[in-house]
Amino acid sequence: MDTLDKVRLIEIPKVHDERGSLAVIEKDVLPFKIKRIYYLYDVPSDSYRGGHAHKEQESIIIALSGSFEVIVDDGTSRKRIMLNKPTQGLFISTHIWREIDNFSSGAVCLVLASTNYNEAEYIRDYDEFCNLKRGAV
Repeated sequence: MDTLDKVRLIEIPKVHDERGSLAVIEKDVLPFKIKRIYYLYDVPSDSYRGGHAHKEQESIIIALSGSFEVIVDDGTSRKRIMLNKPTQGLFISTHIWREIDNFSSGAVCLVLASTNYNEAEYIRDYDEFCNLKRGAV
């Protein structure tokens, strides 16, 4: 059973000198091979994104700039996690509902995904998600 213990922060290594900082994501940092990368930007502060779960895709969400909150839900428990550091990624396993809100001005949300886009593997209805988690479907 997928629970919120399958959601965790991952530290992204960084190098810093007088010229600035460099964050490095290499294969040993990630728990999966990246198949797709996308990012959200210019999201109004009163909007939210996400509102779905995945049957197959694992994701890492990173606040490249600014901040936002990620709400994760396993059908029983909900947790709100603030992301505001480009050296921290939030790993979300399969069968975890996610919503992203409270975007600061200029926020950029990067998502590293383990699968190519496939609409059929999304669960976009929360009641259906809860029924699947309870084994009712």
